[in-house]
Amino acid sequence: MRNFASLTRMRIQLALRNKMFFFFSVIFPVGMFFVYSGIFAKSHPRGVSFFLGPVIALNVMGSFWGLSAMLVTFREQGILRRFHVSPVTATDMLASSILANYVLTLPTVLIELLFARAIFHVNTFGDPISLLVLVTVGTVSFASLGLVVASVTNTMQETQVLNQLIWLPLIFLSGATLPMGYLPKSAQDVSVFLPATYLVSGLQNAVFSSFPVQKILVQLVSLAIWAVLSFFVATQLFRWEPEVKIPRRAKLWAAATVLPFLFFGVWESQNRQLLNQAQAAFHSVEEPDKTSQPSKPAR
Repeated sequence: MRNFASLTRMRIQLALRNKMFFFFSVIFPVGMFFVYSGIFAKSHPRGVSFFLGPVIALNVMGSFWGLSAMLVTFREQGILRRFHVSPVTATDMLASSILANYVLTLPTVLIELLFARAIFHVNTFGDPISLLVLVTVGTVSFASLGLVVASVTNTMQETQVLNQLIWLPLIFLSGATLPMGYLPKSAQDVSVFLPATYLVSGLQNAVFSSFPVQKILVQLVSLAIWAVLSFFVATQLFRWEPEVKIPRRAKLWAAATVLPFLFFGVWESQNRQLLNQAQAAFHSVEEPDKTSQPSKPAR
């Protein structure tokens, strides 16, 4: 346990020195917070509360990009080789990476909440327990995705390409950038098969609609199952040495990580629970703007 704690502390120190990890874990989410709050929400407290869920989701999701790039960099620079000669297993290394990522994610989320309260006068953050549970499960699940990406790519160039291919659908089709109510039905039908949709939906329901944990179980269970499966796959494919290339056939393991959301996507297509909740929240935040408009004087 002491070795694991030391490894986690060292991983935090190394992460803070990695510019890409720092950008996607701190600079990018805080910057998006001000873009969403100042432009999309027009600094209105209720609008900021509505967009706070997607902003925190971007913060949590960004961990997969920074973590995957950091691990591949460490492998190319021979840093992982140094860990390999110590009594550290692949499971220890990957688990400490997730824990270090979680420790670094929480302060950024807290900063966003403090900014929302101090600058945009958001008085409530919904259900704090649901928020904490979702941030925890979401960070672990998307960090596990980053571990899978780092395990199946051989170079930083491959990692960047694969991250781009994953990142763009996650942010544009999940409600993280545009509210689900803005998206056409065809995009909504695709979104239910993406893990980001379940994270954005859960966080928005927790922060804006004050849903307790028992009302976001679908989001939590889907992300938790995905996290366990992705972490297992990452441990099977993990490599210490840059010279060791992963066989193409072994990469089929990574395809297995999509199975949970194939199941939940089909289920959601039939029930439309998440989509209906997103539509209700979107129309709810629109109502105050309409009712707050001054009425025309009677002639």
